[in-house]
Amino acid sequence: MSLSLLLPLSPAFMASPWPRRVERVLLLVGLSLAAWVWWLSVNNPAALPFLAPWDFAPVMVLTTGMSLWWYWRGLMRVEKNSRPPVWRQLMFIGGVLVTYFVVQTRFDYMAQHMFFLNRAQHIVMHHLGPMLIVLGWPWATLLRGMPRVAARLLTRAPVHRFLTIMRQPVLAALIFVGLIMLWLIPTVHFRVMITPLYYSLMNWSMVLDGIIFWSMVLDPRPKEQAGIGVFGRAITAILIIPPQILIGAIIVFSRHDLYDFYHWCGRFYPTIDPLTDQTLGGLIVWIPSAMASIMALILVLNFARQNENTAERTRSTAPSDGEQGVDPIG
Repeated sequence: MSLSLLLPLSPAFMASPWPRRVERVLLLVGLSLAAWVWWLSVNNPAALPFLAPWDFAPVMVLTTGMSLWWYWRGLMRVEKNSRPPVWRQLMFIGGVLVTYFVVQTRFDYMAQHMFFLNRAQHIVMHHLGPMLIVLGWPWATLLRGMPRVAARLLTRAPVHRFLTIMRQPVLAALIFVGLIMLWLIPTVHFRVMITPLYYSLMNWSMVLDGIIFWSMVLDPRPKEQAGIGVFGRAITAILIIPPQILIGAIIVFSRHDLYDFYHWCGRFYPTIDPLTDQTLGGLIVWIPSAMASIMALILVLNFARQNENTAERTRSTAPSDGEQGVDPIG
């Protein structure tokens, strides 16, 4: 995905829809609110509602807030008829919010005390959230809303090369499934869950890899722009199904507790025994992940149909060799 081709970063194009003074006030208000929530989460977490960060992670909160802020600014910088469809806007906002929900609200606490909730959290971070974000196809809008320095940094050649490498179908599938396997190795999982730094690394790796992977699979553009054809994207969506089913089956049919961390830390629902908790978690790895891939395959085929229809309309409206007109290529 070449970000540098998504939009021109001209001064007029990057013009702010509001006076700088207004933007600075809004930014100051947002940072002040975040600081107040951080103070409460440290000193009086019981005063915060369920949806507030129970364990304040500054980078995650800042990323969520700035993503929505930049997206809104990007929308305001173009006319209404040039903005993404409303359904795409809702997809992006929903993907950001559902990801925030599982990693920053008190659901995160619950996920640290029940294995099946931890698996549900990862399905959202690695599948649902990134898929919704990608279906919103927000890249051009985000770049429009970013500060010019940040936008130019993201459109430089090294970033382009990195994304090109990461979007190779085989490598993308291996990393996607490999991360799931890595964080589910019992000894690794135990170590990660008791180490805040590793826990944060695990969460970030799942979210970022999910966005990169699904942006390759669910790229709505034709091959000439996406760099990967329909066949490659469809095969990639299919390739990740068997290993995820296998991982889930191993967990479901295990006859002993693989993840004793949840025994030692205390389960949020003590009436659910370890094997039942583990079985539910294995089923979440098994079924929703496979369903996500099937849904992705359907979307890929639909994008291919839409691109073919667009190309057919273009060919039918292009002037014939004997007609006068503007060369559609030149």
